[in-house]
Amino acid sequence: MKRLRLLTTVVLASGVFVAASASAEQTTPRKTLYERLGGMTGITVVVDDFIDRLIIDHVLNINPRIKEARSRIPAPHLKYHVSALVCQVTGGPCAYTGRTMKDSHAHLNITPAEWDWMVAVFKDVLADHRVPPAEQQELLDIVGSTRADIVMATAATPR
Repeated sequence: MKRLRLLTTVVLASGVFVAASASAEQTTPRKTLYERLGGMTGITVVVDDFIDRLIIDHVLNINPRIKEARSRIPAPHLKYHVSALVCQVTGGPCAYTGRTMKDSHAHLNITPAEWDWMVAVFKDVLADHRVPPAEQQELLDIVGSTRADIVMATAATPR
C-alpha cells in the first residue's frame, strides 16, 4: 500500500511537472518572422542583393516595360519600399506607405514565366544568405500571395 501511494504521488507529480512545462511553452511567444530574419539588418541585406540582381537580370529585362521601369525608378528607392514592405508583412515595426502591388505592377505586363523567374532569383538570394528553410518557405508564401496582383499578362500578350 505504501508503494502504491508513493507511485501515485510520483505519477501525479510528474503530471503536474509536464503540465507546468507545457503551460510555460505556451506562454513563451514565438519570435516573429521579422525577428527570425534578423530584423531590418537581415531584411535590408537580402533585399539589397535581390534588387541588385533583378535590375540587371537579362531574362526580366527582355520585357521592355520592366526595363523602362528599372531605368526610371532609382534602385535605392525601390530597395527602401521593398524593405519596408517586407518588414511590415513579417511582423516588424515598419509601416509600408507605397502603392499596392497591383497599382505598382499593372503597367509592367508581367507574365507567369517572368514571375516564376523572379521567384527563382529570390530563392537563390535566400539560399546565398543562408536563410533557414522554414523562414524561406514563410517568405515564399508571402510573396506567392501577391502573384495575382502582379502577373497581368499571358505568355502570348504582345508587349
